[in-house]
Amino acid sequence: MRTREQRASEKRARVIARRWRHNPLCRRADVVEAWTALIVSVVLWAGTPLAGLAAGWWAYDEARSTAAEQRAERHRVLAEIVEGSHASAPSGEGVRRPVQRVSVRWAEPGERTRTGETRVAAGAGAGDRAYIWVDRRDRIVPAPTSDIVVRQHALAVGACATGVAVAGVLALHALIRRRAACRRLAEWEREWARTGPEWTRHHT
Repeated sequence: MRTREQRASEKRARVIARRWRHNPLCRRADVVEAWTALIVSVVLWAGTPLAGLAAGWWAYDEARSTAAEQRAERHRVLAEIVEGSHASAPSGEGVRRPVQRVSVRWAEPGERTRTGETRVAAGAGAGDRAYIWVDRRDRIVPAPTSDIVVRQHALAVGACATGVAVAGVLALHALIRRRAACRRLAEWEREWARTGPEWTRHHT
């Protein structure tokens, strides 16, 4: 027994087949609209995913290159907090721990002691130790972009590119259908202006 989806699919197939068969009532606008529907279907099912995949892959390569440059220019050191608060931070599963800005100092082998400010988890105080990231000029910098963030960025860019491509294709299809409908109405008006008087005279 055929399902409702199968019957609807067969009905659409019959409609498309009637459009492609020679029909004296078929106008040029009908042919253009049928070809446009076919092309739009192919682009939506094949073109837009490829566009999203290409954009996501490009974003992944760019983000991965940036992360590699960051890892080459930055390194992690253990610093001592010289000014901070030991105030307790909220705990519990699913609770995001806040951060606080503290002053820290560190010294790498063979170099003088340096100081700076960074953000650490709330609750750290003077005398505690925390890892920080510094660049080649011994400036405190954020940690290099992680692989998880790189993948999330690539997925977000790919999804946005796919959505933009789908919206663009549908907008162009709607514009073409509107122009085809206007041309079809104009052709019908011209045909009626030519045959209408004869038809009316024969029936009066």
